Amino acid sequence: MSCKKTSIEAEKIIGPDSLKFESNILTPEKLWYFGRISDMQLSTDKNKLLFGVMWYDWQENKGNRELYIIDLNTKQRQRITTTPKSEYNARWCPDGQKIGYLYPDKNGDLQLFEMNIDGSKIEQISYIKGGVNGFEYAPDQKHIAFFKDVKIIPDPEDIYSDLPKANARIYEDLLPRHWDQWVKSFSHLFIAPYSDKIDTVGKDVMYTQAYECPLYPFGGNEQINWHPDGKQLAFTAKAMIGRDYALSTNSDIYIYDLDKDDLWNMTKGMMGFDQNPVYSPDGKKIAWESMEREGYESDRIRPFIYDFTKDTMWEAVENYETHATNLKWSPDGEFIHFISPWHGTQQIYLVDIYKKKPLAITSGTHNYHDFLISKQGIIGIKQSMSKPDEIYIIDPLSGAESELSFINKYWLDQLQMGEVRPYWINTIDKKKMLVWVIYPPHFDSTKKYPTILYCEGGPQSMVGQFWSYRWNFQLMAANEYIIVAPNRRGLPGFGIEWLEQISGDYCGLNIQDYLTAIDTFATVCYVNKDALGAAGASYGGYSVYYLAGVHNGRFKAFISHSGMFNLESQYLETDEYWFVNWDLGGPYWDKNNKIVQRTYANSPHKLVDKWDTPILVMHGENDFRISYTQGLQAFQAARLRNIPAKLVIFPEENHWILKPQNAILWQREFFGWFDKYLKNQ
Repeated sequence: MSCKKTSIEAEKIIGPDSLKFESNILTPEKLWYFGRISDMQLSTDKNKLLFGVMWYDWQENKGNRELYIIDLNTKQRQRITTTPKSEYNARWCPDGQKIGYLYPDKNGDLQLFEMNIDGSKIEQISYIKGGVNGFEYAPDQKHIAFFKDVKIIPDPEDIYSDLPKANARIYEDLLPRHWDQWVKSFSHLFIAPYSDKIDTVGKDVMYTQAYECPLYPFGGNEQINWHPDGKQLAFTAKAMIGRDYALSTNSDIYIYDLDKDDLWNMTKGMMGFDQNPVYSPDGKKIAWESMEREGYESDRIRPFIYDFTKDTMWEAVENYETHATNLKWSPDGEFIHFISPWHGTQQIYLVDIYKKKPLAITSGTHNYHDFLISKQGIIGIKQSMSKPDEIYIIDPLSGAESELSFINKYWLDQLQMGEVRPYWINTIDKKKMLVWVIYPPHFDSTKKYPTILYCEGGPQSMVGQFWSYRWNFQLMAANEYIIVAPNRRGLPGFGIEWLEQISGDYCGLNIQDYLTAIDTFATVCYVNKDALGAAGASYGGYSVYYLAGVHNGRFKAFISHSGMFNLESQYLETDEYWFVNWDLGGPYWDKNNKIVQRTYANSPHKLVDKWDTPILVMHGENDFRISYTQGLQAFQAARLRNIPAKLVIFPEENHWILKPQNAILWQREFFGWFDKYLKNQ
């Protein structure tokens, strides 16, 4: 017998840790002990729940995702994988006998593997060159749909065969870069016969066209859905490339008929984002999320229905003032469940598709962001500013909730969180604005605390009850800060007028909303009005740069992450042009457009002569939405004016900071900067 360990045995398996914290105060390092829940899947009989949890070891600077099952009748939880590498995209086989999932093969390519539902008898099923990016079983288990990258941009050696060592990127159209990568390929959707050995790509449903499915960077398996009989596949695709792609949000819902080998654009003529199709249980209808206006990525998300038997289409809600996402059919096909943001929370709703009057099922200070319909009730993933994701079962009649997963209970029981309070304050134009205020865990109203104004990004993303692993309000509060987080103009959940006010008015009422919020709370007895800071990312980073030029001495320190600083260069450096065209009004050379000229006249870089406050600038070098050069310009402008400034660039990161040690470094720099200028002066 050999004494040598196998490669799997030799490699450390990252999973839940049993560390006992030395104090009950949250720290950047402690954040990385929490498990991150995702991708719930109901078994065929709807009695078991499959999901994944990502665990991290921040000292090893990596993570590992494992699979779990909860029996919905007994409420018992079982971990079914213990491996050194992550399992993704886990799905129940339609016959209920096995679980399929993606796992790296010996070459490191993701392939389809299957195992018994207790985690035993693991077998590799797919052997597709280059691997696959995602898959779904057909309900009759006769076919499998999967995503795979298809090369669309030639390499230099494809053009000049005698220059095999040349290293260059060659483009002839827009979108050479997208989000965090130089574009070389698009993801295509394939269908292959299901067997215990899949080694061919099967049918390219997109007919080798340069279409994209799912939509990069945020689309996933929710953008495809099998008909209940397994003979049709609905999917989201964007049928354009280059300049057309960069200028338009027009994605469509396509339906592929396997028997006829036919592709039908169901939403042709609907010009905004159409995505995430879901067939009704009987297959006679289909629902999807639809935006009306082309070029507006934050348009109201409407739940649309198409009836195949009647060839009719309609919106499932009437006079609705917010988004409806995550559509799920009731078992009888008469109702749609969905999630909507409203007044700083995200709740689950129900609507009769013919009566069109939504009813809230859940209520409370939390965000639901995913859910399923089971025999036992609604199963949802919920978070708040004080608690990371956990899975709950919800009574669909009363809305009563009880926790199922308890993945993070061990660590949460060791920590004390600060209180979160909602306040409604008056804006300068006499409207009401919701402001969340987060207090330190051991808050003492007789003390005065340094206070941070949080500037939300997006720019149209609600300041809801989110739990973030970077912009974590409880972590800020644990460092003895009070956080003021306003739902300023431009955010969803407060009506369409409030949401849309920001477009073309970056420097207007929403900036005044920030100042109103901090001025209101600066008068409170426990806020140190001489120790105020402001921080934000993306549009929030823009807000910080802009506030630096107009704050009139309110703030003693600023932090901007991935912010827009010079709007003229931002226009020509970004990737998705529909965004800057809608939000900024268009290109800066459009001299006849008053909105455009006002936008660029108020670019933060034109206010640098009024800067006088220390500023920390952080940015990911692989951020192609807002290039790191925006941060570089801001830092150098501050130093040229002899203003204290610091630049932190992350060469491996994009718009977000995702690697554990990079994230901890980010937090240490964040608090080090504010401590220096808000606590030690």
